[in-house]
Amino acid sequence: MRVRVLTIFPELFEPFLSTSLIGKAREKDLLDVRVFDLRQFTEDRHRSVDDEPYGGGGGMVMTAPPWIRAVRMVAEGGNPWRVLLSPQGARLDDARVRELAARAAESGIVLLCGRYEGIDERVRQTVVDEEISIGDYVLSGGELPAMVLIEALSRQVPGVVGLADSVANDSFRGGLLDYPHYTRPPVVEGLAVPAVLTSGDHAAIRRWRESEALRATRAKRPDLLERPEVAAALTREQRRELEKGAGREETERLPAQPALVKSR
Repeated sequence: MRVRVLTIFPELFEPFLSTSLIGKAREKDLLDVRVFDLRQFTEDRHRSVDDEPYGGGGGMVMTAPPWIRAVRMVAEGGNPWRVLLSPQGARLDDARVRELAARAAESGIVLLCGRYEGIDERVRQTVVDEEISIGDYVLSGGELPAMVLIEALSRQVPGVVGLADSVANDSFRGGLLDYPHYTRPPVVEGLAVPAVLTSGDHAAIRRWRESEALRATRAKRPDLLERPEVAAALTREQRRELEKGAGREETERLPAQPALVKSR
């Protein structure tokens, strides 16, 4: 998997790229991530990457020429997918991560990390294929979103995560949130590990995990259950449990019956 990053703060990436699973994946050549300083692609002696906006207004705008030169040069003669990290982009989700991972493995991707008030619109028009956001809020730059995306992409590379099941059972992978996890000690603050997890009954454990994944999704992200593809992926037991839950909710919404008063 090949990822190229463009930023004016390349030093922010060094600790991230050398730590934990990301660092090990790079050492094993499973993940090829290279970070480029945008200022290397400027042509003035001050290495300027921003200027005052046309039309006035607060803040500075990143100029187009360095970005255009940089993207075309780091493409290395290939045809990588070019992603601008931006709060205006489509919100990143698990399905999009998998699609981007396929692109990164096939032709590579370039991540553009903007700063200041924004980037000259002509960058989007000439060297950007897609804008991606990690949430409906604004950060000071695209570096943290780029790290989030790199981490998510790396988990799709075989061999990066030791156990394949860890990725297969991630939240959102089947449309639902993940089930609860427990480890030693068996009791913490009076809270015991669910008995089914220590029963050795693998079928019962599987059913419990499916039920708990559904319960967690209903409680934390009920909007996911409204998606057709998620509903279609539910097991028979999960559908039955969902119907029971809907029935209970409907009963709870019914108006209370007036008490009967005996006449004398």
